[in-house]
Amino acid sequence: MNEVLLRSLTPSVLAVLVRRGADFSAAEDAVQDALVEALRVWPANPPRDAKGWLVTVAWRRFLDARRAEAARRRREDLVEEEPVPGPAPAVDDTLRLYFLCAHPSLTPSSAVALTLRAVGGLTTRQIAQAYLVPEATMAQRISRAKRTVSGVRLDRPGDVATVLRVLYLVFNEGYSGDLDLAAEAIRLTRQLAAAFDHPEVAGLLALMLLHHARRTARTAPDGSLIPLAEQDRARWDTALIAEGVAVLQTALARDRLGEYQAQAAIAALHADAHTAEETDWVQIVEWYDELTRLTDSPIVRLNRAVAVGEADGPRAGLAALAALDDTLPRHTAVAAYLHERDGDLATAARLYAEAARKASDLAERDHLTRRAARLNTYGKGNAGTSLG
Repeated sequence: MNEVLLRSLTPSVLAVLVRRGADFSAAEDAVQDALVEALRVWPANPPRDAKGWLVTVAWRRFLDARRAEAARRRREDLVEEEPVPGPAPAVDDTLRLYFLCAHPSLTPSSAVALTLRAVGGLTTRQIAQAYLVPEATMAQRISRAKRTVSGVRLDRPGDVATVLRVLYLVFNEGYSGDLDLAAEAIRLTRQLAAAFDHPEVAGLLALMLLHHARRTARTAPDGSLIPLAEQDRARWDTALIAEGVAVLQTALARDRLGEYQAQAAIAALHADAHTAEETDWVQIVEWYDELTRLTDSPIVRLNRAVAVGEADGPRAGLAALAALDDTLPRHTAVAAYLHERDGDLATAARLYAEAARKASDLAERDHLTRRAARLNTYGKGNAGTSLG
């Protein structure tokens, strides 16, 4: 039994039932019944058309369940005739699920969970483990999300920007336990890119590939963070970088620039530098200018301040930082880094310690604490000496 095949077919089968008029929860129950039947039947009698078989069985289970609900027989008008078994339609209905799971009525956390469940085919237990919450809590979250989107009919094109935000959120969750959400986000985005010809979908895929290529170099064996400038670039995945750059170039050639393409361009410039010193910071600042124009995001402006500090010197970076709200996440850490670059180690140490107290991520907190301790130790060892 090919469980990978079953998992890959589940979203498109579910989408077919939703398109035919089944509400989300009932469709998912029917698909799960069909999967159980496949596990029983296929080893001895594999079908020629796996998707068509699953659609037929799931649709029959849906009809059976509907007919058993006497109080809701009026809804059988939606399902008057049972389709003749045969090859499944060539169209990939999975795209409908992306837009359904990214419905604007859902909270971001619910949209992510529903996407992983319906499109990713992951179990509730797997998703709960990834988010470090009890399985019952995640089951309630997913159930609420399914109730919210039940009855929603996708008779108009969905908002691709919302879908991309959900996939970006999945990617940024990283990984926990046995479930690698970053890899799962890449798999789902590849699927979306194959079904939906849009430069920003390609831009997001390129961004994910380029960031994921550096993953193994981001942490030391003890789990501590390694900053980009200090990473062993020989550990970067050159195949993923090459693929990401190729996908990005194709997207940029369409001359419909979006925020994910701009972010991917910045990531590509980092990937192109053989050493940290060779990084083209001037061009990175230019891309941040484009990204600021597209999004006007305070976080983008914060990252731009770092790039300005590298391209034009730390004092220029601090000047750019001074124009931003100091309550922004990572603002204090960026200020500490720029002061360290400027040689003001006492201020940098104080700000690193302050940033560590604000950090919610344990690995980041440890990293910032170590930076503060290192500068404090250096300062004590060089008391009374000139840094200039």
